[in-house]
Formats: sequence, C-alpha cells, structure tokens
Amino acid sequence: MKSRIIFILIAFLSTISFAQTKVGTIDTDYIIGLMPESKIVLERTQDYGAKLDSTFNIKLAEYKTKVDDYKKNEETLGVLAKKTTIQELTEMEADINRYQQNGQKLLQLKQEELMRPLYKKLNDVIQEVAKAEKYTQILTISGNQFAYIDSKFDLTELVMSKLGIEIPKETK
Repeated sequence: MKSRIIFILIAFLSTISFAQTKVGTIDTDYIIGLMPESKIVLERTQDYGAKLDSTFNIKLAEYKTKVDDYKKNEETLGVLAKKTTIQELTEMEADINRYQQNGQKLLQLKQEELMRPLYKKLNDVIQEVAKAEKYTQILTISGNQFAYIDSKFDLTELVMSKLGIEIPKETK
C-alpha cells in the first residue's frame, strides 16, 4: 500500500513539473530564406564572389601563359633555365591553389558577416514571442540548437560553481 501511495505521489509531482515547461520549435532557415533582406545578402555575396573570381582568373591566365611559353621554349632552354621555370610554375600553381582555398573561406566569412544582422533580428523576435507566449524553450528544427531558453532553466552557472570554475565577469 505504501509503495502505491509513493508511486502516485511521484507521478503527481512529475506531472506538475512537466506542466511548468513549455517547449516550442522553429524553422529558422525557412524564416531567414523568406526575409526580404536575405535576397540582398545573396546579391552582395554573389558580387563579392565575382570579384574574387575575376582576380583568380587573372592569376590563372598568367599561369597558363607561363606554361605555354615554357612548352614553346622547352627545347631551347638550358638545364638551369628549365629547373628555374619549373620551380616558378610550381610556386605559381601552389599560389593559385592557396588563393582558391582562401577565396572560398573569404566568401564564407563575407556571407556570415552579411547574415549576422538577420539572425540577430530573428533571435530578438523569437525571444519576444517566447516570453509573450510563456515558452521556456524554443528548439530549432534544423540542428540541435536552442533558439531560446528561459534563463531560470539554465544550469550553467550552478554546474560551474559545483565544479569550482569561476564565472567570468561580463565585458562590454
């Protein structure tokens, strides 16, 4: 009999604790894709990519010209001249490869820089809606990220203090 009462009490308490949280989901990628500002970001990213491509094409044309010159004059060049030209071509090829890799990184950084205000704007609205509708957690559909968590359910500081980790002071 005691075990039944304890079981019912535990079930009742767990029901009460579940009633206190309200979890929602949101598809941030879908919303961002529909924001009018995203079209502007896409255009600016494409323009930046075109600038990077034009510089890359110039480097590639110089490399091709140098290779063609080497092929034309290969028979007349001496051993030392051949070695020097091959070394220059190898360095140019490595430079082109580095430029291509860096260009991709730069393009990604530029896109992230341009998207940051959109995500901030979306995050602000998510927080506003979550507070107004009394959500404690908002999960994003794409990925395992939290778009909003009520700070009273955040255990970060409690865990840090239990571990003896000092909480850093906020810097502005």
